[in-house]
Amino acid sequence: MITVSEALDTLFALARPLPVEEVPLMFAVGRVLARPVSARRTQPPFDASAMDGYAVTAARPGDMLTVIGESAAGLRYDGTVGAGQAVRIFTGAPVPAGATRVVIQEDVTRTGDTITIGDKLDSGTNIRPAGNDFAAGAEIPAPRVLTPNDVALLAAMNIPTVPVTRRPRVALISTGNELVMPGEEPGPDQIIASNTFGLHAMLHQIGAEPRLLPIARDNVESLKLAFDLTDDADLVITIGGASVGDHDLVAGVTEALGMSRAFYKVKMRPGKPLMSGRMGGKMMIGLPGNPVSAMVCGHVFVAPVIRALLGLGTAPAPRLTAPLAAPIGANGPREHYMRAALGPDGLRIFERQDSSLLSVLGAANALVVRPVDDPARAAGALVDYLPI
Repeated sequence: MITVSEALDTLFALARPLPVEEVPLMFAVGRVLARPVSARRTQPPFDASAMDGYAVTAARPGDMLTVIGESAAGLRYDGTVGAGQAVRIFTGAPVPAGATRVVIQEDVTRTGDTITIGDKLDSGTNIRPAGNDFAAGAEIPAPRVLTPNDVALLAAMNIPTVPVTRRPRVALISTGNELVMPGEEPGPDQIIASNTFGLHAMLHQIGAEPRLLPIARDNVESLKLAFDLTDDADLVITIGGASVGDHDLVAGVTEALGMSRAFYKVKMRPGKPLMSGRMGGKMMIGLPGNPVSAMVCGHVFVAPVIRALLGLGTAPAPRLTAPLAAPIGANGPREHYMRAALGPDGLRIFERQDSSLLSVLGAANALVVRPVDDPARAAGALVDYLPI
């Protein structure tokens, strides 16, 4: 068996960078910016008024000025403002030549074409200088997951299409005679396939393009047929059949199909029977069949691999630290990922940690990480955890 850290290093070595594609800005949110992009214009492209008011060369309380024109957003005043003159101006409008400040409309009294400056004159210029936000050529660095705020900035930079990393195509194969799809009527010895749906949701959430394939039954022909449907995948994930029982056929079938196996079995709980390798142009990860084991391995291994494929670096899932709400006994010889709930009093580890209990996983929002041979911990002790 290898350690979790060694398994992650091996998985990152197997992950191949994906190509870049251009997408319309409208569809860029959530995608990974693949290379830096530069602003195609300066914003604002001119000195702009920050308020509604009057553009003037100078102003003192009591001054009387003549209004000679108007500057609105999208329709500037083309003349020059001189001493004793003012131009009515609106927020966002270009400041006319000669003006050094904008007197807000609340600080003046207007009668016809004459304004009088009041005695509570604002001290600011109320002008946004050209390039105050960004200048042409300013860069948005990459890689980064584009947020709605980024999309707004890209639009202001006049960038209509964005270079992003292609989403990883992930084929999900559940294996087992005992499985039926949700909504089907299970036989007396069957259960509902749940792992692929949880993993599909996780993969979709982190930026991949997951695809559920038909359930592969516990025979060589069915497994080979499932793998025949993965030609366009970047990553194939099997769930179940990766152990050493008489009906665990994934290792043998994938090797017969040309997979070069990188490792098998990881020193962790839950999730020990994990394997990976490459088959031709695609990567393969074999997850254990227990529902919680598969989902935990999804958080610990699959999510970091997807980030690597997207060009977001090769790093383990980020861990945080919080105190224990109750004492916990010593850990054994495998790294243990324990379902827990993080609340105001800290991390409360669930008593039942059986890898078949999805109800416990559903109630959890954290996986407390117990190192190998970690000693007993008292309430209040700080421990690492993965948010889930």
